[in-house]
Amino acid sequence: MHAFRYLLVALCGCGALIAAEHDVVVYGGTSAALTAAIQARQMGKTVIVVSPDRHLGGLTSGGLGFTDSGDKSVIGGLAQEFYHRVWQHYRQPDAWTWQKRAEFGNKGQGHRAIDDETETMWLFEPSVAESIFEAWVAEHDIEVVRDEWLDRESGVAMHGDRITAITTLSGATYRGAMFIDATYEGDLMAAAGVDFRVGREANHEYGEEHNGVQTGVLHHNHHFGERVVPRPIDPYVVPGDPTSGVLPRISTEPPGEFGSADHRVQAYCFRTCYTNDPDNLVPWPKPAHYDPSQYELIVRVFDAGWRGLFGKFDRLPNHKTDTNNHGPFSYDNIGYNYDYPEASYERRREIIAEHRDYQQGLIWFLAHDPRIPADVQAEFNRWGLVRDEFTDNGNWPHQLYIREARRMVGRHVMTENQLRQREPTPEPIGMGSYTIDSHNTQRYITPEGYVQNEGDIGVHLNGPYTIAYGSLVPRRGQAANLLVPVACSATHIAYGSIRMEPVFMILGQSAATAAALALDLEVPVQDVPYDRLRTQLLTDGQVLAATARKEDGHDH
Repeated sequence: MHAFRYLLVALCGCGALIAAEHDVVVYGGTSAALTAAIQARQMGKTVIVVSPDRHLGGLTSGGLGFTDSGDKSVIGGLAQEFYHRVWQHYRQPDAWTWQKRAEFGNKGQGHRAIDDETETMWLFEPSVAESIFEAWVAEHDIEVVRDEWLDRESGVAMHGDRITAITTLSGATYRGAMFIDATYEGDLMAAAGVDFRVGREANHEYGEEHNGVQTGVLHHNHHFGERVVPRPIDPYVVPGDPTSGVLPRISTEPPGEFGSADHRVQAYCFRTCYTNDPDNLVPWPKPAHYDPSQYELIVRVFDAGWRGLFGKFDRLPNHKTDTNNHGPFSYDNIGYNYDYPEASYERRREIIAEHRDYQQGLIWFLAHDPRIPADVQAEFNRWGLVRDEFTDNGNWPHQLYIREARRMVGRHVMTENQLRQREPTPEPIGMGSYTIDSHNTQRYITPEGYVQNEGDIGVHLNGPYTIAYGSLVPRRGQAANLLVPVACSATHIAYGSIRMEPVFMILGQSAATAAALALDLEVPVQDVPYDRLRTQLLTDGQVLAATARKEDGHDH
């Protein structure tokens, strides 16, 4: 039986009663969706998770097991509980099926992978993360419906400035008093008419340094500068001859004026899980649409002397990896995702399929093309996909890494200046600490006639920073009962740090806390008293002030 039956809509000025089937409806299957649902349940609310995904956990269970934790001391509440459950799992001897615990070591991102003092563990296999999420929601008897896709055209019912129900493409309707959009794309937020942004803001808009077009800025090692590639790389089919055409995966468009706004979105990829254990290895798959001409550029990169292929084979337990983009030409499918954030479901499926073909094709090229240096190819062929991961999807991750899509323009917009503590952050409801980290947005031809990447930014912080409650809620009058913890209100460059999975879990919990208080107090989410919210967050273990040293990450 649902504890909540009716919500007085005097909040909207209409004085009527609206039947509600759930106190809180969470749309999405991400890690933030699950912490939101668990928190709502722990606060005595009825809750349902309406997930377009069949698998729970988003990227946390979709290959990103080398946690981008930053300063782990500011990860509290349910996020810390998740990593505690990971620690508990790997304390069991039968968790080490392909490797002895003593052989694994204890290397994480800037800190110990296994921290027995705090009883947390920060590296894990994808299947372990998914099993933890499944068990966790089952413990709280949370209803989860899967493969349910919001009807983005007409599936959001509004009464004044309140959402009353959402309807999916299957025709199912889910009524609620509070709604949480925990998708990477911000689909519910957008369908409800809430303001949002796609692409990069100009630097001058919020007084930032690293937003907008960043030509000439070469951070990390994902570019064609001499620090990475010993000599310039020619972009033309016949080197030196522009009339011969341009190699695939290079744009012929001008990159744009430095610091200016644009529509471009940082690149996506799959965080693939590899193994070099022959007893659990699946040979590299050849994609049906394999086209070796798409990878000509990486041949020139190798010919120029680059040898960084294995730089992001980050080790997970049981001889597995979380393998990320690394280098000037790698798994990031630069420039092929610009329309994804607002695309139809059909078009998104096409983009996801193209990303899979591109990435699997690159893998096949590295493993089989005779132009790859023999020593590199021999080492690469010691690896393969993992037989006991993603078993219903050809051992390939079920989640594309949507590093950024829509971003709400809410009551408060988080900016680079607040992350770098140049400006104060109002009403903190959680913390982040990871380097401001955006991947490349375009690959272009320089005025000198060489290929170059643009958009990869890595800006270290002065320590952990706080995230404003206003970044989770729409502007007043747009949606009085909606919170948005993933596609939250931040500029492109600020989102480059906020977008980490532990932070999403933190924000999911905080969003649900605010939703529960808004119900109890019968106020719009914009009017939740911050003192009440802060007290509840601290009671439930959220960290709102830093006390530990900085532990920034890199190359996310």
